[in-house]
Amino acid sequence: MTYLSVCSGIEAVSVAWEPLGFRPIGFSEIEPFPCELLKQKYPNVKNYGDITQYEKWNAGQFDILVGGTPCQSFSVAGKRGGTADERGALMYAYLGIVETYRPRWVIWENVPGVLSSNSGYDFTSFLAGLEECGYGWAYRVFDARYFGVPQRRRRVFVVGHSDNRTDLAAKVLFEPESMRRDFEKSGKIQKKPTGIIEKGLDYFRRGGNYKYHRDKKASTLRNSASPDCFDLVLDRDLIRRLTPLECERLQGFPDDYTQIEWCGKPAEQCPDSLRYKAIGNSMAIPIMYWIGERIKRMEEKKLCSYFH
Repeated sequence: MTYLSVCSGIEAVSVAWEPLGFRPIGFSEIEPFPCELLKQKYPNVKNYGDITQYEKWNAGQFDILVGGTPCQSFSVAGKRGGTADERGALMYAYLGIVETYRPRWVIWENVPGVLSSNSGYDFTSFLAGLEECGYGWAYRVFDARYFGVPQRRRRVFVVGHSDNRTDLAAKVLFEPESMRRDFEKSGKIQKKPTGIIEKGLDYFRRGGNYKYHRDKKASTLRNSASPDCFDLVLDRDLIRRLTPLECERLQGFPDDYTQIEWCGKPAEQCPDSLRYKAIGNSMAIPIMYWIGERIKRMEEKKLCSYFH
């Protein structure tokens, strides 16, 4: 399967999906350090740059659109400007790509704060935009610590399918009843990480019209987000900062993945500050692998049923 990765960062998606045999047809990234990393790691994959310029890309056909648009304006740790902030409005550029290229699958990632941003209307407008493009969707909050990496990192993942069937998207994100654990026996109440966004809500409030944002052409943005906390408590009196190598492992990257040649200097002299930021803004690789594997499995089943 082929995919276009937007807001690519250092390409956790490609690291996760290479073992699955998925092939990138293009990236979209503007930050200097991630751009240089992509150039060195994936020299044969075009970086289309600014996501707001998607109408000029002529990227051709691909099976999956994947990416996590900037999260700063949705984070509970920020000012929560939502889609009124140009960074938050880039979710509508993502929808513009969906409308233009009509991939079979779409995968979108963001922080849990997006669920409550602007009283829920920002997220509702995104889902309504997917429906307007003819996509059935499902969403779920995943925590990276349950996928084999030693960090608590909760993120919202939206999966959509072009057949306008929510069941296909839901089958990617949710396990069958027979595979779920029995939470009731533990005596604890399970907090459901998912929710339902009803149809019919007015998603044109406060900049919710994605066509408006697409035509407005939000300016090219520089991501100023700081990474998640990288302090490690060794004992009660000693705290040290995690090394870039340890941070790579927290996200599931190969060792020294972000240690690249930079500004004419050898990889061994690559600035830690740039590595920290790039890793912190990336995705947890085991989650992306899990989602990709389930999509691949569904596509294989569909192919088998076609020939039988």
